Amino acid sequence: MGDRLRLAVGVMGNASSLLLFTAPILTFSRVIRKKSTEEFSCFPYIISLLNCLIYSWYGMPIVSYRWENFPLVTINGLGVLLEVSFIIIYIWFATARSKASYYKAYLMKVAAMLVPVILLFCTTTIISAFVFHDHHHRKVFVGTIGLVAAVTMYASPLVVVRKVIRTKSVKYMPFYLSLFSFISSSLWMIYGLLSHDMFLASPNIAATPLGLLQLIVYCIYRKKGIREEPSKWDIEQNEEKSKQLQVVTDNNTNDKS
Repeated sequence: MGDRLRLAVGVMGNASSLLLFTAPILTFSRVIRKKSTEEFSCFPYIISLLNCLIYSWYGMPIVSYRWENFPLVTINGLGVLLEVSFIIIYIWFATARSKASYYKAYLMKVAAMLVPVILLFCTTTIISAFVFHDHHHRKVFVGTIGLVAAVTMYASPLVVVRKVIRTKSVKYMPFYLSLFSFISSSLWMIYGLLSHDMFLASPNIAATPLGLLQLIVYCIYRKKGIREEPSKWDIEQNEEKSKQLQVVTDNNTNDKS
């Protein structure tokens, strides 16, 4: 009965995680449509990539005992593919606006976050595979890193909360990302407790209230008046249009004279 319940919760956790990983599709369909990353942050997707990489490795037989954590491998493997796709799309459209100094600086920040994530994952796999020689110590090592990565992933949308509070606008706070984050962390918390695996339960115990906080903030500011801040790109674009208009006006004046 206990194993069946754990499996059922694992399947529901997979389903909720799938919704969580695919939630940014709505955001990136807007990015593709507008050909601009606007004020969206790439940080949540980079941290999610790290989380998926670490937990895919955690579920592999070399770390876990046989396939006891097979649900982790399936959903996080798919999550890796999705997060990589989102990051590529983000960099592509941010690069399109790279002539603005603001976007150049931001792309450097994205690279500064992405490179350490890849290096951290590679280091984790090498150490766990060749330094430790039993499943227990491998799980402790990889699970500790995964714990930090998972809490950071679920807390990453909080980067936007400050902007929401300042502008009183939820425009750049994806609702479904926060909703599915709350549901997913709740289910994986239960799965971890049923499995007596604190490396699965602990990060989700912390992540569940964080997801709830994001939903509360969204509900508070959803119906309030929207006060948007113009993006730096919009300001530069308007300045360029003003200069072009001034040139046209001057040419018309010279023709008349």
